[in-house]
Amino acid sequence: MDNDEPLESETTEETGTQSTPHSSDEMLYCEAEAAPATDKGKPTRESSETDLEIEDTEKYFTTGQKELYMEACKLVGVVPVSYFIRNMEESYMNLNHHGLGPHGTKAIAIALVSNTTLITLELADNSIMEEGILSLVEMLQENYYLQELNVSDNALGFEGAKVISEFLQKNSSSLVSLQLSGNKFKDQSAELLCQALSANYRIKEIDLSHNEFSDKGGEILGNMLALNVGLLTLDLSWNHLCSRAAVSLSNGLRSNVTLKTLDLSMNGCGNEGAAALAEVLKTNSSLAYLNVSNNDISNEGISKISKGLEFNESLRSLKLFLNPMNMDGAMSLITSIRRNPRSKMENLDISHVMVSEQFVKLLDAVYTIHPQLDVVFKAIQGLSEKKSLVQSSNPMKLIQSYADQNNIKVLDFFKSLTPTGTMKMPVGEFWKAMIQQNKIPLNRNQLRELIKRLDDKSGMVNFSWGNGGREKLSFFAQGLLLASGQAEIQTLEIRLWLLAA
Repeated sequence: MDNDEPLESETTEETGTQSTPHSSDEMLYCEAEAAPATDKGKPTRESSETDLEIEDTEKYFTTGQKELYMEACKLVGVVPVSYFIRNMEESYMNLNHHGLGPHGTKAIAIALVSNTTLITLELADNSIMEEGILSLVEMLQENYYLQELNVSDNALGFEGAKVISEFLQKNSSSLVSLQLSGNKFKDQSAELLCQALSANYRIKEIDLSHNEFSDKGGEILGNMLALNVGLLTLDLSWNHLCSRAAVSLSNGLRSNVTLKTLDLSMNGCGNEGAAALAEVLKTNSSLAYLNVSNNDISNEGISKISKGLEFNESLRSLKLFLNPMNMDGAMSLITSIRRNPRSKMENLDISHVMVSEQFVKLLDAVYTIHPQLDVVFKAIQGLSEKKSLVQSSNPMKLIQSYADQNNIKVLDFFKSLTPTGTMKMPVGEFWKAMIQQNKIPLNRNQLRELIKRLDDKSGMVNFSWGNGGREKLSFFAQGLLLASGQAEIQTLEIRLWLLAA
C-alpha cells in the first residue's frame, strides 16, 4: 500500500453500523465508529468559535494528538488517514488528493489546533468546500505555528472566498503563504478577497492562478495593490486578464512599494497592457520578478517594455516566453539593458525566439557590461538547435576534477567566490562570480545546469555540504554519478564528506 494514500476512501461520511471494539493500533486499519445522529446542515458563523471543540474538553486536555485525531474522526464520522497519523509531528504535511471532503478536513483541523510542529500543510484537491475551509480558518486562529497553507483546487467558489476574506481581515494568524489556485473564483470573489488583502499585512505570498478573474477583477486587484503593504509575491497566471486589467494592475503598482514577484503569464495583457507595465518599470524600485509569458505581446509591446528596462534598477528576471515577437524585439530588449549601466537583470527568457549571429555578437558585448545576465533563446538562425547548444561535460564533474588536481576541497573553491567565505550567495552574484573566475572555464549552459543543482528555491545557491547534511551531499553525488555512469554512490558520499570536512 502506498504510504501517502489513505487507508480507505476518505470522501464519504460513514453512517453504517458500529464496528466491534478494537485496540488503538487496530483502529488505524478499520472504519471509524459512526458518529451519533447530528444535524447535517451548514454550521452557522455564530457557532464558529466552538465548532472545533470536542464536548469533553477536560478529558482531552491531556490526550495525545494521535488519540485526539482518532476521536475527532469518530465525532465527524470519517475514516482516519494513516499518513496524517504517521507524520503529524513533522514540519511538512502533504495531504493533496486524499479525498478528505469537508468532514475529513474538520477532523484534521481539530487535531491541528494544538499542534506546534507543522509549518506547511498541503490540502489541494480534497473537495473541502465552504465547511472545510471554515474549519481550517477556525484552527488557524488558535494555531500560531502553521505558516503555509495550500487549499488549491477545492471548488471553494464565492462562499469559500467569503470565509477566507473574513479570516484575512482579522490579521489573527501566523499564516504568511496562501495558495488558492483553481478554486473557481470570479470577479465577485476577487472583490471579497481584495477587500481583505487591502488591510492584511501578514500574508506575504498568495497564489490566485487558474481562476476566472476578468478585467473587472483585474481592476479590483489593482486597487488592492495600491493599498497593500505586506504582499511580496502575487500569482495571477492562467486567468482571463486582458489589457484593461493589466492597466489597472500597473496603476496599483505605481503606489506599491513591497511587491517583488508578479506572475501574469497565460493571460491576454496585449500590447496595451505591456505599455502600461513598461511605464511602471521606469519608476518602480521593488519589483524583481515579472512573468508575462504568453500574453499576446508583439514587437510593438516589446519595444515599450524595452524602454522601461532602460531606466529600471530593480528587475532581475523577465519572462516573455511564447509571445508573438521575433528577433527584432529580442534585439531591442538586450540593447536597452546595454544602455542601462544600473540594470540588475539576471535572467531574460525569450526561449522561443530564433536569433541571428548578429544578435549573439551584440549579446556578448552586453555580457561584458552585465556579467550577471543570462539570456535564454531558442537557437541561432542557420544552425540546428542541437548544434547551437554546446555539448559539454557535467559541471559538477569539472569542479571535482579541478579540486583533485589542485589538492583542495570542493567547498573551498566555492567559498573562494564570496568575499566573506559564506556558504550561500544570491543566484545573480554566483552567476557573475562563476563567469569572472578563470580557474574552471564553464559555458553558460554548464552554469545553468550548476545553478539548477545548487539553487535552494529562495533565490540563493547553497554549497554548504559540510553543514547541510547527507541529503545535499547525496544530491551532489548523484550529479557526479550521472556524469560518470558509476553506481557506487556510497563511496562518493564518503569522499565528499571528507572534502567538505
